[in-house]
Amino acid sequence: MEAEVAVIIPAYNEEKRIVRTLTTLKEINPLYKIYVVDDGSTDATAEKVAKVKDLCLIKSMKNKGKGQALKTGIKAALASSDIIVFLDADLQESAGEVEKLIKPIVDNEADVTVAKFPPAKKKGGFGLVKKLARYGVYINTGKKLDTVLSGQRAFKKKVLENLTFNYEGYGVELGMTIDLLNKGYLIKEVEVNMFHNETGRDLQGFLHRGKQFFQILKVFLKKTK
Repeated sequence: MEAEVAVIIPAYNEEKRIVRTLTTLKEINPLYKIYVVDDGSTDATAEKVAKVKDLCLIKSMKNKGKGQALKTGIKAALASSDIIVFLDADLQESAGEVEKLIKPIVDNEADVTVAKFPPAKKKGGFGLVKKLARYGVYINTGKKLDTVLSGQRAFKKKVLENLTFNYEGYGVELGMTIDLLNKGYLIKEVEVNMFHNETGRDLQGFLHRGKQFFQILKVFLKKTK
């Protein structure tokens, strides 16, 4: 029997990119169950998603952060799915690479897969956020992973049934990764040709990375007490 795959997409103000992400997913496999959790968007994200057929749109009136959006999506998808995938809303055409994350799960080569992106095309920050996340995983688990912060992941159902999401915003990937490794689950990093909206070395980019760093640091400190 073919595995039932659910894709959960947390979305916040992604009106420019999310429709292409969704249509790409539906083109590669129309059997995927797609759950979009609109996290209190102030643009037309929800309205545009609502026009796409055969998916589930879950709307939040307030922005509660990525961790809560994923938790909402899991609650909706878990009962009827064998494999659950997290994807970002801004992948556009590169969302088709999702099958590379699903195959090792189907083949029982891993409990969880994490997408490893190609190098960024433009200069972003100075690597502090990524270094903090990698160190956070190593100091709490003794394991080394290159791709700690990737939001593109696939899970066996049993993994998510045994995982608690108590992390806010951008700290969710770090907290989740530490918990998964400490529970003994096998994580496989998978190289993909995905891309997403990159932040540069402008004020907006530094503010974004500053918010990331703060939220990841909160999880780091919580885990290393």
